[in-house]
Amino acid sequence: MDKRFFLALLLTAAVLVVTPIIFPRPVPAPRALVADSSATTVATSQGAPSTGATNTLTSPSSGVSGGVTTGGAPSPQMAAETVSVGTPLGSYAFSTIGAAPIAIQVDSYPALNGKGGRVVLKHGRESLLRYRIVTAHDTIAIDRVAFTHTSGMAVDGAPTLTFTGMSGSARTTIAYAFSRDNYLASARVTVEGITEPAFLLVDLPTGLDTQEADSAEDIQNLAYSVKPISQGARGVPFTKLDEGEKKLEAGPLSWAVMKSKYFIVGLLAVKDGKPFAEADIEGGVRSGKRATRGIATVVMPLDKGAATFEMYAGPLSWLRLLKLGRDFETANPTGGFLQPVVQPFATIVMRMLLGLKKAVNLNYGWVIVIFGVAIRLVMWPLNQSAMRSALKMQRIQPEMQEVQTKFKSDPQKQQSEIMRVYKEHGMSPFSAFTGCLPALLPMPVLMALFYVFRNTIEFRGVPFLWLHDISLHDPLYALPLAMGASMYLMSWISLRNAPPNPQAKMMSYIFPVFLTVALANSAAGLSLYYTVQNLAALPQQWLIANERAKAVKPAKPVT
Repeated sequence: MDKRFFLALLLTAAVLVVTPIIFPRPVPAPRALVADSSATTVATSQGAPSTGATNTLTSPSSGVSGGVTTGGAPSPQMAAETVSVGTPLGSYAFSTIGAAPIAIQVDSYPALNGKGGRVVLKHGRESLLRYRIVTAHDTIAIDRVAFTHTSGMAVDGAPTLTFTGMSGSARTTIAYAFSRDNYLASARVTVEGITEPAFLLVDLPTGLDTQEADSAEDIQNLAYSVKPISQGARGVPFTKLDEGEKKLEAGPLSWAVMKSKYFIVGLLAVKDGKPFAEADIEGGVRSGKRATRGIATVVMPLDKGAATFEMYAGPLSWLRLLKLGRDFETANPTGGFLQPVVQPFATIVMRMLLGLKKAVNLNYGWVIVIFGVAIRLVMWPLNQSAMRSALKMQRIQPEMQEVQTKFKSDPQKQQSEIMRVYKEHGMSPFSAFTGCLPALLPMPVLMALFYVFRNTIEFRGVPFLWLHDISLHDPLYALPLAMGASMYLMSWISLRNAPPNPQAKMMSYIFPVFLTVALANSAAGLSLYYTVQNLAALPQQWLIANERAKAVKPAKPVT
């Protein structure tokens, strides 16, 4: 292999590693949740904002605060006030125009964009949700209706909030009840004075303001996802939709959500209740080449003038979503077209990592180290069998080549002699494939790990050794380089005492360089896992190499 080829690979790797250091991605300034004392803008319809006074969104342990706006003729410029609701987990801010949430603060998670404070789920000054009622003869734009509100308390002490407004002769009531132990709120929309059939249309968020240190990756993860009742979850990334491109997700649907890298705002059909009829998704206006906006509308039929659903607005925490049922833990579909294979493995990996964390109660960095060593130990017998199978194949190669040469003019005799050689050594023609099987088994796990480390909120902001966040790339690039070096060392040991193999030698250079470049800007936790795996494999590779040296024997002459 020409040395210039390897020099080109090394130079390419150097460029890819050094470029992010010289030209780091900028972190945008976040938009503050707390409004100033003068005015703010509350979206009353998609693209039709209104201005008016607001109050500060606080996070009390319970209760409701805010002003009252009386009903009247709807106007896109009508003053709107903010109604704040606090739960033990966070705070909700609702507008009295449209009776929909405009911002939700998640108290358990700090914003990592360098400005401090808690994570706030919002998109500029738009409402997170927007409601409309469609009948055979009319459309009621609830997002432009002025509402009055009343607060209350449920039996379990959780706050409730009810909005009432008029649009012509139609009276709309939207009642919310908030959970104290999850980021969940039930909602019931009731409309009087309309003719059925009628449908409730709920617009999901058009995006979410980034709260992450790596804003570019956060934006890259913006997507809608839906769950048909009889099928698996489907994701629709913003990046996969051209501006104005429309996509219909036919129902019945269990849920529909809009997600960023670590947080979601979504709607769930009530258990044993009516599902959503469909979800209409459209590509939004792009900011340059970046897909930062989308449009999605969930359709639900009214039953006797009412529709009930649940709203989840919080972290993509696998355990929290699992407890809600309805396969909601798959709200972040992983694997792309390989989702049917990758998603189950991702679920298994998540269970193992969370269970290990609970058992050892250590930093997630050490959990990854223990997990990597444990996986290598579990795979040890299979790898040992594969390596020994490869040794046997290597040992009989001279004999096989001699048979092929001696009987090349008689294919039938050649085939029978080859089978004889296999039988004498306790092997079969399939031994080569069974020997490769242990190497193929970890592949789905490795693919699942890529998505797990990329989107697991438990890793978000976790420091380890010199790393300030294992969910971000290693700023020193030490782990990707250590991973590449350990992979090359493992390949070098595996080639010891083996017959010369130019192809294997070439791959021992290419694979470490390729993976080093591929992982340079990936989550540091993933590089840590691969490095631990490689180091844990070195003793086994060394033992097999020594066993190979002892087992080398001259080939038997073919008679």
